[in-house]
Amino acid sequence: MFASIDEAIELLEQEEFWGEERRGEQLDVPRIILTGINPRWRSAAQALPVSHKKEIFYRAMLPLILHANSMVLDRRSRLLEVEQAFRSGDGIAAGDLELLRSAAVLLRVTDAESAAEVGPEHADFAKILDELLYKLDIIPAGLALGQAAYESGYGTSRFAVEGNAFFGQWTYGGKGLVPEQQRKSLGDHRIAAFDWPFDSVRGYFINLMSHPAYEEFRRLRAEARAGGRPLRSMELADGLVRYSERGQEYVDTLKGIIRVNRLDIADDAIFRDEPMRFSIGAEDEAAADELRRNIEKMRASGELAEIIARMRLE
Repeated sequence: MFASIDEAIELLEQEEFWGEERRGEQLDVPRIILTGINPRWRSAAQALPVSHKKEIFYRAMLPLILHANSMVLDRRSRLLEVEQAFRSGDGIAAGDLELLRSAAVLLRVTDAESAAEVGPEHADFAKILDELLYKLDIIPAGLALGQAAYESGYGTSRFAVEGNAFFGQWTYGGKGLVPEQQRKSLGDHRIAAFDWPFDSVRGYFINLMSHPAYEEFRRLRAEARAGGRPLRSMELADGLVRYSERGQEYVDTLKGIIRVNRLDIADDAIFRDEPMRFSIGAEDEAAADELRRNIEKMRASGELAEIIARMRLE
């Protein structure tokens, strides 16, 4: 969370993460994780040149998306090791088996009760493993950036500021933020709210990897993977016709955002080899000193570790 627009730009310039990227050059990204949106961003963004508003938003979101993809690749790698061990008749580590079971529930492959019984001797073990590897794969960063910009108005929507909601995900059951023009014919639908920006990204990833509406997206991704082709934003955007009631018009607009803003450059982005850092702003130096003291108290009490665990930044 930046204290001001100038502070945000200054930090990005210090990190050499500001300015136009050149095609053909590796986009390397600092490991700086956004912890929240300053409520003043909605009004401040209106006074900014459009190019600055977009660049701040994209550069704040990209590390969150890269981190989500790194988590996906880590878990996918472990499942590929499980597959190799299973096919060769080797033993499967208890931790890897637990990962498989939890992923099977999270990605709607099976329910919790059935997942508890899944093991190498299970009749459908190979089928479950195949479906997990089909669903558990990355989302091109340019595609995620384009959808975040589209759904949140570059982080200026009420849902983004009040609920860290960047992808317009619906929820039912009385939780979430109520749209100003809620259609009663669709039930008590709301926009899912999140404690942290990364939770919104994580929810979006799980949504695309598991919801039946996005089977076409997963099919296109699997075909590209099987064909040895890189996973590209423009190609996989065609699988998101059901993301919005606008259907193909939504996809066409999304692809326009990706193309005009050259977001597909982010498809090949990588993290810099450095520790993860969190971005937290303060109004002035006195407030910054107070913030530092509070962080040290939270570190000593263990509360900071609990917060990081809740943010799911393993």
